[in-house]
Amino acid sequence: MEKRILGLDPGLAILGFGAICYQTENSLTAATKSKFSTTTPAKILAAPVQLLDFGVIQTSADMEIGKRLCTIYEDLHSLLQELQPDLVAIEKLFFYRMASTITVAQARGVLMLVLAQHDVPFIEFTPAQIKQALTGWGNADKYEVQQAVARELNLDYIPHPDDAADALAVALTAWFQL
Repeated sequence: MEKRILGLDPGLAILGFGAICYQTENSLTAATKSKFSTTTPAKILAAPVQLLDFGVIQTSADMEIGKRLCTIYEDLHSLLQELQPDLVAIEKLFFYRMASTITVAQARGVLMLVLAQHDVPFIEFTPAQIKQALTGWGNADKYEVQQAVARELNLDYIPHPDDAADALAVALTAWFQL
């Protein structure tokens, strides 16, 4: 059975999204299972994770805050209907400047409302947890994480824009935790 994970990198101006899919162990054929010992982990047995989609939801700085939040609300509804994820992984809020932290928190509130309306479970990860999961080092730089995303998804390019690559990193972190 195919499972889908949607990763989200919250923001008011740019909200990154990245969707991946993988096959559960139950969906493997008997022939595939017979090639491996019974002690082989399910992730090794299953087909590797695959890229479904990635991109961003953008709002303009010259729009009033309410309209920007409405855009995120509407676009997230459409995205969830289109991708139908089994799980959503969200990057936890990182406090760096109070003004931008508040607006990101508002966007995250809308995001969590939409997830609740669609009854989709979610999990959250800190930036350090994501870096650790993808590179083995919690202080890795952005480029190292992006290279790991491309490697894990067998891509010959780094996904752009950065917010979408970050969202794929969040989705992969959730997949590693399964």
